[in-house]
Order: sequence, then C-alpha cells, then structure tokens
Amino acid sequence: MGRFAERIHTDRADIDRLEAHLLELPNDARVALRLDDGSELVGTVAARASLQLFEDRDGNEGMNAILRLEDVTLDGSSHADVHDLWLDRIVDVRRMPGQSAR
Repeated sequence: MGRFAERIHTDRADIDRLEAHLLELPNDARVALRLDDGSELVGTVAARASLQLFEDRDGNEGMNAILRLEDVTLDGSSHADVHDLWLDRIVDVRRMPGQSAR
C-alpha cells in the first residue's frame, strides 16, 4: 500500500478513534470487524498495526494504519489467507472465542 492512503486523518478525535481500535487488536487476537461499507471480516490479527504518516492523492499528510488479518472470512463465505485493510474502515471490533492474544 506504500506511502499513500485513500484517507488520512489529522483531526484529534479521528486519531483517538484509530488509537482506540489499535488497543482492541493485539497480535493473535481472533476478531470480527464490521467495516464502513457494512461488510464483516472475521480473522486473526497477524501483526499489531501502528499509526503511520501517509499522504493522500493531493499530497496532504495525515495518519492511518494498515491492519493485517490471517485466516479471513468475509461476510461468512469467501475466504482469504491474508487480508490487509485500512484501520479507518473499521466501525466495530468484536473479540471472538479461541483468541490467543499475547
């Protein structure tokens, strides 16, 4: 995904929301994520995301993060071994049974 992001965040409230999601997503946690388009991903956090500085297409700088999930199921059907997604797409995080967070 490189240095560029579709959406970046500079507002303190938005950054606080991203940071709160980071705390809900430790390594190896099994989670169900509701996304901003209404879809749901279920998977295991492969590596804890961290906020980073990105640029949008206009060259403005702001914060976002990339979350990597493994063993992913999308909306209960399609499956992927690995799925990367922008942290700001997450609306809700639900911890699932069987998690082994470190």
